[in-house]
Amino acid sequence: MNALLFLHGIVVVGFTLRILLRDDLSPPARLAWFIVLMILPFIGSLIYFLFGEVDLGKRSKKRADAIGKSVRENAQTTLGDPDNLGKLIDPLYQPLFRYGASINGFQPVGGNAAELMADADETRDRMVADIDAAQTYVHVMYYIWLDDGTGRAIADALIRAARRGVTCRAMADGLGSRVLLKSPVWKAMKDAGVNLAIALPYHNLIATMLTSRIDLRNHRKITIIDGKITYCGSQNSADPAFLVKAKYAPWVDIMARFEGPIVPQNELLFAADWMLATNETFDQFAVPQHSNEGGFAGLVIGDGPTERRGATPQLFASALACARETVTLSTPYFVPDATVLEALCAAAHRGVRVVLIFPKKNDSWIVAAASRSYYRRLLEAGCIIHEFTSGLLHAKTLTIDGKVGLLGSTNLDLRSFDLNFENNILFQDAPLTQAIQIRQSDYIAQSEQVTLADVMKWHLHRRIWNNVIATIGPIL
Repeated sequence: MNALLFLHGIVVVGFTLRILLRDDLSPPARLAWFIVLMILPFIGSLIYFLFGEVDLGKRSKKRADAIGKSVRENAQTTLGDPDNLGKLIDPLYQPLFRYGASINGFQPVGGNAAELMADADETRDRMVADIDAAQTYVHVMYYIWLDDGTGRAIADALIRAARRGVTCRAMADGLGSRVLLKSPVWKAMKDAGVNLAIALPYHNLIATMLTSRIDLRNHRKITIIDGKITYCGSQNSADPAFLVKAKYAPWVDIMARFEGPIVPQNELLFAADWMLATNETFDQFAVPQHSNEGGFAGLVIGDGPTERRGATPQLFASALACARETVTLSTPYFVPDATVLEALCAAAHRGVRVVLIFPKKNDSWIVAAASRSYYRRLLEAGCIIHEFTSGLLHAKTLTIDGKVGLLGSTNLDLRSFDLNFENNILFQDAPLTQAIQIRQSDYIAQSEQVTLADVMKWHLHRRIWNNVIATIGPIL
């Protein structure tokens, strides 16, 4: 028993010192880890060993840095000209776009056009039609790719394209698409000549556990056709019925189809992921150029463990700081850090109408509890909260003043902030922003508003439970 207690003390002290030596941890995150170590001494130490630090591993990080440098050096014209920002963006929103450009080096580019898809079925049908019309190449990357109607439709379109000589590259996340990777659909694509890659595979689980984290994921959803068309939004290659979690269906997503200079920027993001997964070099990609004339301005933002810490919450804080009239935001997973929470409250306090839309029934009970622990603070600041009741609202949207918007894969939780590779498009365009606002209004029409009076009526045990879960929120 004494030996066990001594070992316990050594383990706890060792990990405590490691946590105290980390300059990248916030005080709440440190406190959360201390609680885990004290309550679950041996198990807590194992949890910290497996999930405590965001690290791709030295070798992978070195390769990722080299790939990023290669992409920037070989695609200067595609990255955009920083001197054009003042010409393209309203002065009110220039700080937001300047911050967005600082993350990857992608600058705002004009000459873009976009169309908001009506629903998941239209997204699938338009993607298939675009792939069937492809002449040179098709690139796709999905976090979740299921063997269902949508998943097979995309796979079949890639097979047809490859058989007629179009270069097709398809990549899927090793965890999110693990079932498809072992399925006849994946083999059929390979047999047809589709080039395949797995993002963050589990080929050697022990090595991953020792050198990195097993829960780092590529959460991106990217589709590119001939360097002319790209899709961006929240939808995976899966039906709204979402068979792996069907009891929460339908999953409600949002996607837009973009054309213009923003397409090559998204392609550079895909290229970096592909190079990291396959060891291919940048000269395998022929990124086309587009005219910057006409259309609206936007830029691609890709975040992940290879970028600087805090980039995404600071992006949202910058967006909220620029808002003058309205902010409407939807996300399925809301576990903000202090940066985002304070920015939301500050915007509401200064008179901006801040509307937040979350799912009423979440597929993660932990996230649901943590999310609701923030309701009272947000409502007291003047934010308006709606809970969507017609399925699981999976759309990640942000609109500002009817002029600026953000679409993509990023949730407002710490996983998206720190662990996942994400892709988004930030744009200034009143028609597209207002089209998204109309969609957000549709979500609200299918929601129940949560008031401060409602929250104050919650049972004591419910409030305690939400706050207990939120206490470990920094390490969720």
